[in-house]
Amino acid sequence: MAGPMRTVSFKIPVDLDIELSRVARERGESRSAVVRSALSALRGDLRPSVTDLASDLMGLVDGPVDLSTNDAYLADLGK
Repeated sequence: MAGPMRTVSFKIPVDLDIELSRVARERGESRSAVVRSALSALRGDLRPSVTDLASDLMGLVDGPVDLSTNDAYLADLGK
């Protein structure tokens, strides 16, 4: 994470503290890194999916629900 860091103190229940340590150990990261990742995800810093970006366009066109489920739609793919 770029930029200067601040030290922050907060209280969490014992079970969350144990879980935080477990996740950090599994990821090979510090507890602080896990908290930063979780807060970034909660805040929405993660890039939105294509589905999220195109959600206002979904349902505007009539057609098959999923072209990949019908071999007839794939017959001339790549030709």
